[in-house]
Amino acid sequence: MQPLHWFVLALAVLVIALVIRGLRIVQQAEVVIIERLGKYHTTLTSGINIIWPFFDKPRKIIWRFLVPGAGGEPASYILREMDRIDLRETVYDFPRQNVITADNVLIEINALLYFQITDPIKAVYEINNLPDAIEKLTQTSLRNIIGELSLDQTLTSRDTINQKLRILLDEATDKWGVRINRVELQDIMPPPDIRIAMEKQMRAERDRRAVILEAEGQKRAVILQAEGKREAQIAEAEGSKQSEILRADGEAGAIQRVANAEAEAIRAITKAVGDGGADPTKYLIALKYLDALKEMAGGNTNKVVFLPFEATGILSSLGGIKELLQEKA
Repeated sequence: MQPLHWFVLALAVLVIALVIRGLRIVQQAEVVIIERLGKYHTTLTSGINIIWPFFDKPRKIIWRFLVPGAGGEPASYILREMDRIDLRETVYDFPRQNVITADNVLIEINALLYFQITDPIKAVYEINNLPDAIEKLTQTSLRNIIGELSLDQTLTSRDTINQKLRILLDEATDKWGVRINRVELQDIMPPPDIRIAMEKQMRAERDRRAVILEAEGQKRAVILQAEGKREAQIAEAEGSKQSEILRADGEAGAIQRVANAEAEAIRAITKAVGDGGADPTKYLIALKYLDALKEMAGGNTNKVVFLPFEATGILSSLGGIKELLQEKA
């Protein structure tokens, strides 16, 4: 082979190597920061990109990875340099840390942090070790927030702490090109003696609520029974009242009908007797006397008939009837 052929072959190999080194394929939701001769040049986005080999170099960034534990050991995080920046939302699970509350109680807290890189240039040039910076910032911010709260407030204000911590971290990491989407406190562990005291307190509180609920139930039952008894008595009284009213109305109607019948009879007798010139009053009185004597003598045990001391009225009445009968005859 001639020297010229070797030269052409070497040139072709060099061109192919340059093309391979200059061709960059970036996946979706990833970017690559390119520096030319040590200075920022461009940002490669997803797809096929071409750079100048030996002149353009990707700027590496430190990233945190979760590595599964071997042989049953728990998983651990490691830091590794990479030339691609992941723009997807990332979650960091921070280990437990000791925090002192405002009432001097030492507790352990671990938190989850969801964040996303919104400006890759700032994430590369504004901070040296982004995962470590986010972790330290989260720990210090969490200590500051918990230090202003008592133990009871810390246990009952988890959502408030999450929201406050997210706002603080988001404001602090904005210059790093990072947006904090969410912060979640996982476990808040007080000391063992505090947990025992809290369990006793919760048990006593549950017992107290049970006693109160039972007493309120009994009170309500007694009230309902009294109300039912009162309503029953009222209904019974209303029924008796209506019954008496209806009975009185019936008796009044009967008396009225009897009175009307007697009045009609009296008018008929007055008319019949008055036409004969006799006194109808005597006639009626005589009839009443006769009815009374009939009832007195009609009993099975009555063997003696009592006459009024003044019997002239009766005799005169009987005489009136006799006269009336004679006149009619």
